[in-house]
Amino acid sequence: MASPYPVTGAGLGLRRALLGPLSSVTTDDIQFMEVAPENWINVGGRYGKAFREYTERFPFVIHGLSLSIGSPAPLDWNLLGQIKAFMAEHSILSYTEHLSYCSDSGHLYDLMPIPFTPEAVDYVADRISQIQDFLGQRIAMENVSYYAAPQQEMSELEFTNAVLEKADCNLLLDINNIYVNSINHSYDPQKFLAALPGHRVVYGHIAGHYDEAEDLRVDTHGADVIDPVWDLLDLAYKQFGVFPTLLERDFNIPPVDELLLEVGRINKIQQANTRVTVDV
Repeated sequence: MASPYPVTGAGLGLRRALLGPLSSVTTDDIQFMEVAPENWINVGGRYGKAFREYTERFPFVIHGLSLSIGSPAPLDWNLLGQIKAFMAEHSILSYTEHLSYCSDSGHLYDLMPIPFTPEAVDYVADRISQIQDFLGQRIAMENVSYYAAPQQEMSELEFTNAVLEKADCNLLLDINNIYVNSINHSYDPQKFLAALPGHRVVYGHIAGHYDEAEDLRVDTHGADVIDPVWDLLDLAYKQFGVFPTLLERDFNIPPVDELLLEVGRINKIQQANTRVTVDV
């Protein structure tokens, strides 16, 4: 079984635009927060001071943007060293990243799909293992949304499960990404969820998306979470047990009261499934 995660409950991603609006919330409202370390490493001045005030009030986890685990380029050990130091500086105990890549000879500023091939499984798993050895802990990799599947020799599910097993890493379960991919690539999201290795699920994300067309959803983190995605989160808790879950909102950020309603809805679904577990 995976080790217990260092945070519990429902969380929210801390963006710079939220530093002021969230100043009066407490852990009764939001149990933990998450940031991308690349956005905060070596940040000083008033932003650095404000961030320190938040890390002293809330438990934090970090979710990276630039690891580029599937890239043909060498691992960025300088960045990883900065991340390790950042975690120590702010007493952050967990690091997650995307099962994708975003660089080659330069930064692509987007998350690209890794080819679903046995060769890529071996390559990616070896790089994850190196990172885990360097950090001295398991990391969790996130199932990502994707819009093309180049050189596909395995399904998304087969590839994801093979990487997790070979690297012996954890899974950051992104519920919205499963829903988006199920529309875009025509599969059953409930069957996909059921086939994931539950003992590796330690953390979750939930978010809104954009309906580009009847058969195309775009993962934007810029809208409210829709009911089918909430239902899928509830199913995930029923299947795997309750795990800490973060609301991602990066664009079109609504007033704090509206954000807290969605964070609160995560709490309610968690509590309902916790009661079921206890009653059984």
